[in-house]
Amino acid sequence: MRAHAAPGTLMLARVRSVALIGVDAVPVEVEVDVSPGLPAFTVVGLPDQAVSEARERVRAAVRNAGLPFPAARITVNLAPADLRKEGPLYDLPIALGVLAAQELIPADALASLVVAGELALDGSLRPIAGAVNVALLAAELQLSAMLPAASTPEAALIDGVTVFGARTLSEAAAHLNGSAPLTPAEPTTPGADHDILPDLADLKGQVGARRALEVAVAGGHNLLLVGSPGSGKTMLARRAPGLLPPLTRAEALEVTRIHSAAGLLTRRGTLTLTPPYRSPHHTVSDAGLIGGGSVPRPGEVSLAHRGVLFMDEFPEFSRKALETLREPLEEGQVAISRARASVQYPARFQLIAAMNPCPCGHQGDPERACTCTPAERARYAARLSGPLLDRIDLRVTVPRLTVDELTRAPEPESSAPVRERVAAARSRMLARQGSRNADLAGQALRRHAALTAGADGFARAAAGHLGLTGRGYDRLLRVARTVADLAGSDEIREAHVAEAVTFRPALSG
Repeated sequence: MRAHAAPGTLMLARVRSVALIGVDAVPVEVEVDVSPGLPAFTVVGLPDQAVSEARERVRAAVRNAGLPFPAARITVNLAPADLRKEGPLYDLPIALGVLAAQELIPADALASLVVAGELALDGSLRPIAGAVNVALLAAELQLSAMLPAASTPEAALIDGVTVFGARTLSEAAAHLNGSAPLTPAEPTTPGADHDILPDLADLKGQVGARRALEVAVAGGHNLLLVGSPGSGKTMLARRAPGLLPPLTRAEALEVTRIHSAAGLLTRRGTLTLTPPYRSPHHTVSDAGLIGGGSVPRPGEVSLAHRGVLFMDEFPEFSRKALETLREPLEEGQVAISRARASVQYPARFQLIAAMNPCPCGHQGDPERACTCTPAERARYAARLSGPLLDRIDLRVTVPRLTVDELTRAPEPESSAPVRERVAAARSRMLARQGSRNADLAGQALRRHAALTAGADGFARAAAGHLGLTGRGYDRLLRVARTVADLAGSDEIREAHVAEAVTFRPALSG
């Protein structure tokens, strides 16, 4: 870690830390050199403003913690020097490096750690974004991690790594000196939140739309709901997460990793098994939806990874933002390129979109007349391009029910039995092909979505009538495969294809 020197000698110390690149943590070595000379404190290695300001935080924190701060020339190098360093997570490693350079902390204690944390001026430690990612890197390097105590519960979720949490700089120094060892953090038992999610029992009527949601959720298919204001589109979409099977541990770690890197974990230390649900407003920026910015951050499509992205007022989103959805819908990931780096974010989400049938929203409404001209309706529909619609598997009209129809409607089915049917269908898919039906492609689709003779002829005729593209025909097969799975059938019969066709009206492709 450093060369041997006589006690009290000013020298060089090294501390391992990390840089967050997308959702990945990469190693960074914090080198701290304390040399005789006029007092100065310099940070090099491509730091951003927050890293450069660590000089003042570290100086005040060390002194207010009752520890000596050297009246010497201090140079901090963050290696590799060509990698941009961002955020306040280097405060703690720099401070420990300053102490180690004065031989107040043994080198051997630092050699086995990955360190990250933000310092307050009084020496206390504040939580950081990306604690899970830091722990993943520490596990990969077969090292322990030292983090702010508030960040350790989420880091402790990672198997195979010991995580120490310090509340103050003094606690961190005492642990490293061996005078007051810290207790390793313990993970919290994961749990699902289905009981507190909105229930389908709240939505009366809309039998066709409810069935479409069940099919979409079972197979992981994208869904477009079209209906007048007040028809129940948003209520239906908000109940989708309650129908999804709980995340596996691997999937939950993927989701936690993304949310941790974005600093958005609301339940620290709990590995939630409930799929995420994101509902951005239609005024969201392109970077907010897809990800990016001058400092790349995951967007809504990545925050919805393994869950649901609900986009209400679908045509009101900017055309550019809508078109950027095409790649993640097809590839399941987002690639963001900047001058200094290129990052990739996972984005395998299920899209549920909702829109009005026309600008005024009343086309086809039994009680209110539409006031839009044909030209206005055409312009409204044209906001959604053919290639984008081609990536949406199910398109369903949600009629607005009258008060009389609502009062006469039978008591609706709750989410629990629907969730059981979805789970059974998902189990069939995973046992057969190891993935959701929405992810089938190429030869795997042909192998697992083989049609009976009658179903094949019906599907070809329907494709010609609807004018489906090759991609659209593949999506029809995937939906038919899901309908068959919900019915417990190994074969895709004509009835399964017929139901899938009802979800694919001739809008485009």
